Amino acid sequence: MDDKASVGKISVSSDSVSTLNSEDFVLISRQGDETPSTNNGSDDEKTGLKIIGNGSEQQLQKELEDVLMDPPMEELANDRGHPEGDAPQADGEADEPVLLEASASSTINPVSVAGPQKPEMSLPVKLAQGDSEESSPFTPVADEDSVVFSKLTYLGCASVNAPRSEVEALRMMSILRSQCQISVHVTLSVPNVSEGTVRLLDPPTNAEIANYPIYKILFCVRGHDGTPESDCFAFTESHYNSELFRIHVFRCEIQEAVSRILLSFATAFRRSAKQTPLTAPAAPQTPDSDIFTFSVSLEIKEDDGKGYFSAVPKDKDRQCFKLRQGVDKKIVIYVQQTTNKELAIERCFGLLLSPGKDVQSGDMHLLDLESMGKSSDGKSYIITGSWNPKSPHFQDVNEETPKDKVLFLTTAVDLVITEVQEPVRFLLETKVRVCPPNERLFWPFSKRSSTENFFLKLKQIKQKDRKSSTDTLYEVVCLESESERERRKTTASPVLCLPQSGSQGSMIPSPPEEDEEEDNDEPLLSGSGDVSKECAEKILETWGDLLSKWHLNLSVRPKTLPTLVRSGVPEALRGEVWQLLAGCHNNDHLVEKYRILITKESPQDSAITRDINRTFPAHDYFKDTGGDGQDSLYKICKAYSVYDEEIGYCQGQSFLAAVLLLHMPEEQAFSVLVKIMFDYGLRELFKQNFEDLHCKFYQLERLMQEYIPDLYSHFLEISLEAHMYASQWFLTLFTAKFPLYMVFHIIDLLLCEGISVIFNVALGLLKTTRDDLLLTDFEGALKFFRVQLPKRYRSEENAKKLMELACGMKISQKKLKKYEREYHTMREQQAQQEDPLERFERENRRLQDANMRLEQENDDLAHELVTSKIALRKDLDNAEEKADALNKELLMTKQKLIDAEDEKRRLEEESAQLKGMCRRELDKAESEIKKNSSIIGDYKQICSQLSERLEKQQAANKAEIEKIQQKVDECERCRELFSQEGRVKVVSTAREGSEEETDEEKEALKNQLREMELELAQTKLQLVEAECKIQDLEHHLGQALSEVQASRKTWFNRTLSSIKTATGVQGKETC
Repeated sequence: MDDKASVGKISVSSDSVSTLNSEDFVLISRQGDETPSTNNGSDDEKTGLKIIGNGSEQQLQKELEDVLMDPPMEELANDRGHPEGDAPQADGEADEPVLLEASASSTINPVSVAGPQKPEMSLPVKLAQGDSEESSPFTPVADEDSVVFSKLTYLGCASVNAPRSEVEALRMMSILRSQCQISVHVTLSVPNVSEGTVRLLDPPTNAEIANYPIYKILFCVRGHDGTPESDCFAFTESHYNSELFRIHVFRCEIQEAVSRILLSFATAFRRSAKQTPLTAPAAPQTPDSDIFTFSVSLEIKEDDGKGYFSAVPKDKDRQCFKLRQGVDKKIVIYVQQTTNKELAIERCFGLLLSPGKDVQSGDMHLLDLESMGKSSDGKSYIITGSWNPKSPHFQDVNEETPKDKVLFLTTAVDLVITEVQEPVRFLLETKVRVCPPNERLFWPFSKRSSTENFFLKLKQIKQKDRKSSTDTLYEVVCLESESERERRKTTASPVLCLPQSGSQGSMIPSPPEEDEEEDNDEPLLSGSGDVSKECAEKILETWGDLLSKWHLNLSVRPKTLPTLVRSGVPEALRGEVWQLLAGCHNNDHLVEKYRILITKESPQDSAITRDINRTFPAHDYFKDTGGDGQDSLYKICKAYSVYDEEIGYCQGQSFLAAVLLLHMPEEQAFSVLVKIMFDYGLRELFKQNFEDLHCKFYQLERLMQEYIPDLYSHFLEISLEAHMYASQWFLTLFTAKFPLYMVFHIIDLLLCEGISVIFNVALGLLKTTRDDLLLTDFEGALKFFRVQLPKRYRSEENAKKLMELACGMKISQKKLKKYEREYHTMREQQAQQEDPLERFERENRRLQDANMRLEQENDDLAHELVTSKIALRKDLDNAEEKADALNKELLMTKQKLIDAEDEKRRLEEESAQLKGMCRRELDKAESEIKKNSSIIGDYKQICSQLSERLEKQQAANKAEIEKIQQKVDECERCRELFSQEGRVKVVSTAREGSEEETDEEKEALKNQLREMELELAQTKLQLVEAECKIQDLEHHLGQALSEVQASRKTWFNRTLSSIKTATGVQGKETC
C-alpha cells in the first residue's frame, strides 16, 4: 500500500474508522465510546453517525442466510485440517500472513452452545475466472486495485440499529466471538479506491462469496487491547437501501494484522461520486445552474403514552412548537430538492440539537439516529432521531416556560450528497414553549412543521482536479437560508461567502411560493363563493313531497328525481338528498368503522396534514388552523387512508371531503366519500398508474373532436393535451378551484347520474369559453384554465347557464364505451409498435421495483418471524418455568394428601374406639336410667298409697267425729257440756273429773292427727324430691344423647369429658 498520507493519519492503537463525505476519515478513540467529536466547522474533525439501538443476538439465525450459508462439514473439516505452515507467506510490508479466524455463530449455523448441532447447509460458490488458490495474503484481486487478506475467520453477521456505535459493535463482536461453533475461513479483499468493493472469497477456490460496495460501508472497528476481542474487527454496512444495517465480524490469527486491515479500510473510506454515462449530454449552463434549492422541514414528535409518537402542535400566534415537559421526543427532518438538477442524498451523517439561537457547532449535541431514507413517493429524504429531554444538555428546554417567553431550539442535519465533495449542513432555528405534561394541547389536526428554504451554491471541480473524467463533483461555495437572505436584504449587509464579482446575488432564485404566478394574476381560492339556503316555497314543497314518497321505499328512486336534480338540489336539503342518492341511508356499519379508523395511525399522515391548510382556505369553516373544520377534515382523510389501503390518501380527496363536510356530520361525510370512491368508480382513476384517467382524457378529446372540432384542432396546433388542463377536473370533481355554487350543483348531478357527468361539465366549460381559447397560445391557454376560467363562474347566473348547457348535452354511454375500446386498441398498437428493447427495459424496471418490494416484504416477514420465534421461545421458557413450579407444587400437594390420608385413618380408628366407648357408656346410662325409672315408679306408687291411706284416715276420722257429735247430741248431759261448734262448756267444778278425761282423749287425738299430718308432709316432700330428680335425670339424658350425636363432629376428648360429666352427676344423684 502506497498511500502514505493515509498511513500518517492512523495509528495502530486506533479502534474504529468511520466513512466520511470527503477524502479524509475519522478515528474514534476508545475513550470516546459514546459520542465522537461534533466540531463540524473544522476540516480535521468530522461528525460520525451514531444511531441508537441494540442488535438482538436471537436475530442472528436468519440475517446471514442471504449472504453466507453453512459450508458442508467436509469442507470445514478440510479447512481445519490445513496446517499453519501451508498458508502462503506475506511479503512486502507485512511480516506474517494475516489469518482472521471466524465461525458463523448462530447466524451461519444457529445452534446453542451446549445443544446438538443441526445439519449444515451447503455454501453456494460462484467460481471466479482466473483465480488461483496460491494467492498471497496481500495479493491484489485481478482487475481491481485492492489488498487481499487471507487466513481470516468469519464470525457471522447480525442486524444492528446503531451502525456507527462503537459500543454496539463491540458488544456484537463479543457475542459472535463467544458463541462461534464452526470456523468459516475466508479471504478478505479490501479495495484501495473509493469506487471499489469489499469482497469475501472462498480460500480454496478464490470464488466470491459476497461483496459489499464501499459506499455502503459505514463503520469499521476493532476490538480493544487486553480483551478477548483484540484479534477481531468488524464493519457495518447499509443493507436494502439504507433501511437495514448489518455488522460483519471477523477474527485474525495475528493480532498485529488488525491495524493493517483498518488502515486498508481507512484508505478505501473516501467519497465516491456516481458516474454519469458517457453519452449523457452536458446540462446547459444558465446563470442559475449552480444554485440548488432545498426545502427542509422540521417536525417534533412526542410519546403519546399509547406506544406511538405524535407530532406536537404549533402555536399559530407565536409560531412556536408546544412541548410537554419530561416526555420522550423524536426529531423528524424532511429534505426535498425543489430546483435544478436533482442531487442524490446518500445518507445522513449526523443529526444535532441544542437549545438556544446562534449556537456554535461545538456546543451542539449529537442525537441517536433511528432511521433515514427516502419517503414512499421518493420526493423527500426523511431523517428521524430520538431526543431524551431529560438529558442535562437539554435542561433549558425541559422546564416549564413562562407565558410571556419563548425559547429557541437549533437543529442541524449533516447530509452526504453524492455529487458534493463535502458534507452539507442545514441549520434550522425554531421557537418552542414547554408546557406541563398534563396540559391539554391541540388535537392532531393542529400538527405543523417548521419549514425553511435553503439555497446551495455549488462550483463544479475542474477536469484536472478530478480523479476520473466521468466523475461530476462539486464543491460548496455558500449555503444560505431564506431567512438569512431576507435579513441580508433588509440590513443591506453582504453575504460573506458570495463572490464579489458581478451581481450574482440577484441571480439566486427566490424560493417558490405555492400558487405563485408569473404575471401576479392570483387564481381563485378554493372554497370561494357563498351559497344561499333561501329557496322558493313551491320548490321546497315539491322536494318535500318527493322525499316523503322516497322514504317509503328507499330502494327505488322517484321518477321525477333526475329532473329536479338537474335544476339543483336546495341547499337546505342537500345533506339529506346526497346521502339518499349515495345509498347511505343504512350506513351504521360504516359509521362504526369510521369511529374505529380515526383511532389508528395513517402512514400518509404527513401528506394529509400538509394538505389540510390548502383545502378551502377561502371558507370560514376551514380557514382557521386548528379549527373544527380542519379537525373533521383531517380525521376523514386519515380514516379513508387507513380504510382504503390500496389507494390510501391522494391529493384532491380533501376537497371532496370538505364539500361533504359542509352539508353533513363527519361520520356521514365519510360514508358518502366511501360510496363515491368505490360505487361511483372515482378510485379507479388512481389505480394502475392512472391508466383509467388517461382513458378519460382520450374520451374527452374524442368528444371535443365531435362537439367542438375547431377547438380540438386548435389544441392540436398548440400541442395542448387534455391531461394538462383536465386532470384536476376528474380527480377532484371540479371541487379544487371552482366556486362552491357550481361545485355543489356538479356533485348533485354526479350522485344522481354517475361520473360521466364530468364529460358534460367539461364540454360545457370548453364550449362557453371556446372563443377565448381559440385566441390563446399554449401558455395563454394554461393560464386561462388556471386563473380566468374559475373566476368566470363566480357569478351564480353564469354558473346556472353552464349547468343548463351541461345538462342539455346528450352523451350516450355507448359512445363512451366505443371511445374506451378505441383507446385500449390504440394502447395495444402502441405497445406492439414500441421498440422491444424499451418495452423490455420498462418491464424490467417494473419487475425490479416489484422484486425490491418483495425483498423488502420478505425481510420484514423474516424479521417478524425471528421476532415471533424469540417471543415464542420466551413464552416457552416461561411456560417451562411455570410447569416446573407447578410440578413442585403438585409433589407437595401429593405429600400433603398422603399425610391427610394417614391422619384420616388415624381419626377413623379413634372414631371407632370412641363409638365403642360411647356405646358402652350409653348402655350404662340406659341401665342407670331404667333403674332410676323403676325407683321413681316405686316412689310414685308409695306416694299414691300414702295419699290414699291419708284420705281414708281423714274420712274415717270425720265419720268418727260425726258419730261422736251425734252421740253428744243424743245425750243431754253431753249436750250441755259441748256447744254446737263442738267446744266444751264449763258448767261447774263438779264436772272437772270428767272433763279431764275428755281432754286427755282429745289430746291423744290431736297428737295422732299431728303425726298423720307430719307423715303426710314428709311423703309430699319425698314426692317433690323424686320429681326434681326425675327432671334432672331427663335433662342429663337429653344432654348425653345430643353429645353422642355430636361426637361424630367433635374431638374424642371433648365428647368423653361431656359423658364423664353427665355420668358423674348421675352417680352423685343415685348416691
